[in-house]
Amino acid sequence: MKPKPGQVSLLASFLLIIFSLHSPPTVHADLASERAALVTLRNAVGGRSLLWNLSSNTCTWAGVFCDQKNTTVVELRLPGVGLSGQLPIALGNLTNLQTLSLRINALSGPLPADIGSLGDLRNLYLQGNFFTGEIPDFLFSLKNLVRLNLASNNFSGEISPSFNNLTRLQTLFLEENHLTGSIPDFNFPIPQFNVSFNNLTGDIPRNLAGNPANSFLGMSLCGKPLASCNGTAPDEGGSSSKLSGGAIAGIVIGCVIGFLLILMILICLCRRKRSKEDRGSKDIEVPKQGEVEIPREKAVSDTAANVGAGQAGAATAAAVAKAEAKSGGGAKSLVFFGNTARVFDLEDLLKASAEVLGKGTFGTAYKATLDNGLVVAVKRLKEVTVTEKEFREKIELVGKMDHENLVPLRAYYYSRDEKLLVYDYMPMGSLSALLHGNKGAGRTPLNWETRSGIALGAARGIAYLHSQGSATSHGNIKSSNILLTSSYEARVSDFGLAHLAGPTPTPNRVDGYRAPEVTDTRKVSQKADVYSFGVLLLELLTGKAPTHSLLNDEGVDLPRWVQSVVREEWTAEVFDLELLRYQNVEEDMVQLLQLAIDCTAQYPDNRPAMSQVKSQIEELCRSSSQALQAHGEFVEEKSS
Repeated sequence: MKPKPGQVSLLASFLLIIFSLHSPPTVHADLASERAALVTLRNAVGGRSLLWNLSSNTCTWAGVFCDQKNTTVVELRLPGVGLSGQLPIALGNLTNLQTLSLRINALSGPLPADIGSLGDLRNLYLQGNFFTGEIPDFLFSLKNLVRLNLASNNFSGEISPSFNNLTRLQTLFLEENHLTGSIPDFNFPIPQFNVSFNNLTGDIPRNLAGNPANSFLGMSLCGKPLASCNGTAPDEGGSSSKLSGGAIAGIVIGCVIGFLLILMILICLCRRKRSKEDRGSKDIEVPKQGEVEIPREKAVSDTAANVGAGQAGAATAAAVAKAEAKSGGGAKSLVFFGNTARVFDLEDLLKASAEVLGKGTFGTAYKATLDNGLVVAVKRLKEVTVTEKEFREKIELVGKMDHENLVPLRAYYYSRDEKLLVYDYMPMGSLSALLHGNKGAGRTPLNWETRSGIALGAARGIAYLHSQGSATSHGNIKSSNILLTSSYEARVSDFGLAHLAGPTPTPNRVDGYRAPEVTDTRKVSQKADVYSFGVLLLELLTGKAPTHSLLNDEGVDLPRWVQSVVREEWTAEVFDLELLRYQNVEEDMVQLLQLAIDCTAQYPDNRPAMSQVKSQIEELCRSSSQALQAHGEFVEEKSS
């Protein structure tokens, strides 16, 4: 008998219930196998965060993230937790895994082949380990992969053309490995790409030509965005890199005409100079030793100038005030402070050879070498808006500041159009250059002892400034204004100059140091100084410059990024790779990180005073020194 429609529906429902009651609990079985895989991983590599409580739910273990129903593991994040040894064959059982982060550990050996079975994997972060061997072919079967970071490992061999299989790939970081050969042709552009500091040669593929030049540093590569492979500028046309005969002829004719014009101009200048000398000109005599006028408004960023200090070309300080002396504006002598020895005068300074150190917020700094061998730093101020009386009063207060962690102001020169400040020269440059200047293979790691010592010295210098009165602040704290002696002792520079310049219409927050409440650059409170110093501490701990905060995916500023990471209980993830070897002082590092977070509180009243900050760092440095000595690391660092 044919069943009625209602009977069919009832029968189907009954069969479905019976089937569900007798079918195996696949979800729970999957989670059980995933749990077993994680236990295998824990037993193989250990680590600080793998002290998982086996009696608790797998989804509550640190670093293990399950789906909303807690039925399967979708993320495994264990960055910077001290994992070591080789990965076991186990991760392939995490069949629904979407993100795997094992970065900044000490894992070694080849990658286990079962990673290739993680079909849902979208993000794979393995940078900052010691993995070896060629980049395995099984990675190219991960069709859903969006971000792949294998940087800072020991991978070797060539970059396989099979990367073209990963059509969803948006990030590929392979820098600081031992890869050889050429970069294969990619069928699609990769917005975030870096292969710097490998052993690659040859042309840069067309689909990667839109990436920045710093994606291809430290190798013998050519083609856009670098110089083209025939030694000329990058080919912008995209069709043919060869010039026609007519174009070559035009260039040659243009060069000849240009040369003749320059020659005529030089002849005219020489004649004019000779006629002035014949009229008995009364100009100040300046030794003619290849004098080049100090550049006035040449755009040189703080970081670039500090990294490439001295590369901007030679200049002589004579040109700084020569025109000023002729115009008759202002005093014609240096004003010295306190007991500073008068071993040179303005004329000596004018004769000194100099080189550009960098362009900062308040002017350009030069290294000046006097005839007697003395080396000083000269800052040529720009956009000074106060009157001469105000300038002298304010600069006198700066000159009276006397502390071992301040760069002492020795003298100044004031005239209507030129204001010069003369400081002691700091031979090791700035903290900014030390942290960010050399990221290549020859870089000397900046150890914890040095970093904590710099933090302490800077804190002491700023605390001293704040002790001079509630209205006294620095106003421009950043890593390029923390200079270093030959023994890496910190000296704070540029203090007291913010009151000399006019306010900027829109305060520049690009550098990431300025407190959110600051609207007038001349009125920076002590609590705003504390905020800037907190950012400086974060820079020391993370190795990231605030200007480079786009290194994190969200593109937020450095304090917010650090707070978001710490909020997720991944504190170790924020530390610079160069600090992770110092596990005996890990607690002190975390405490300094927390202090930095306190300093960068959104509201000024929630920030500590600089005197408190200094005291806490002093205690941390004492604790770290004892821990390092107890484990023999102090001697090792001193001798390295």
